[in-house]
Amino acid sequence: MKIIKSKRKTISIEVSSDAEVIVRAPKRMPDGAIWAFVESQQDFIEKNLRKMKMRKAALEQIQRISEEEREALRRRAKEVIPERVRFYAPLVGVDYQRITIKSQRTRWGSCSAKGNLNFNLALLLVPPEVLDYVVVHELCHRLEMNHSARFWKQVERVYPAYKTCRKWLKDNGTKIMTMAGQD
Repeated sequence: MKIIKSKRKTISIEVSSDAEVIVRAPKRMPDGAIWAFVESQQDFIEKNLRKMKMRKAALEQIQRISEEEREALRRRAKEVIPERVRFYAPLVGVDYQRITIKSQRTRWGSCSAKGNLNFNLALLLVPPEVLDYVVVHELCHRLEMNHSARFWKQVERVYPAYKTCRKWLKDNGTKIMTMAGQD
């Protein structure tokens, strides 16, 4: 168990994907109060530790693609993703700068303040509508560099089925990134 004290007002417990228990607490909170909180959350901790251990074991069973397959995926992504960006940018009503295809562990895409777009090559392993959602999501960051209600309204305006795609990524994203061998 890891205890992190910082300038915060509340205490929280997290069970990481590596099945590590992390407690975040205010700097001035006495150790006794922290341990009492941890004790009161034992059911939550044990439930989530089991869940993360099962998830980790399942992910270890996934067959990863080879380096050769990853390079073929990268080449294809460099064709497909810019094509989708060119299609959706006018619908969103934005321009953009450079498009980069990366191999990432946790992100499907990102957008810089300068308008540079980054996309994960593993997007070529998801259904086409999910890839399109990620493209629209990143392009909408050209309008709103946050995840506010206004941002989601823009996403929905261009891609009404976005919630289904978000759920698909939540349910399947880790498996896809693991399969793509994201390190």
